[in-house]
Amino acid sequence: MAPRVKKTAATKKAPAKKKLSVGGALTKPRNYRKEYDNYHGRPEQIKKRDSRNAARNALVKTGAVKKGDGKDVAHKNGNPTDNRRTNLAVQPKSQNRSFARTSTARKKNPRA
Repeated sequence: MAPRVKKTAATKKAPAKKKLSVGGALTKPRNYRKEYDNYHGRPEQIKKRDSRNAARNALVKTGAVKKGDGKDVAHKNGNPTDNRRTNLAVQPKSQNRSFARTSTARKKNPRA
């Protein structure tokens, strides 16, 4: 019978880095810095984000939505820079963020 070896800090293995699982497939962790530099930090994306924030703030001012209410401000025509009151709608997050998609991941109804 082999003698038991007492585990110390030197003999313990370091924990493995966790990998994300998406649909059962293991993927690498996201690089948020790279995402910002390549997409979110581009001038056209900054302009769209600013316009979406302005739309929500406009509806907060009218009392249609409140902070933390779980609602999204949707642009009916899909254009985030079109902040006319007639183009804005208050929707639950689940409804605003789910659209029927084609096999190439485009929206089936791009106006929605």
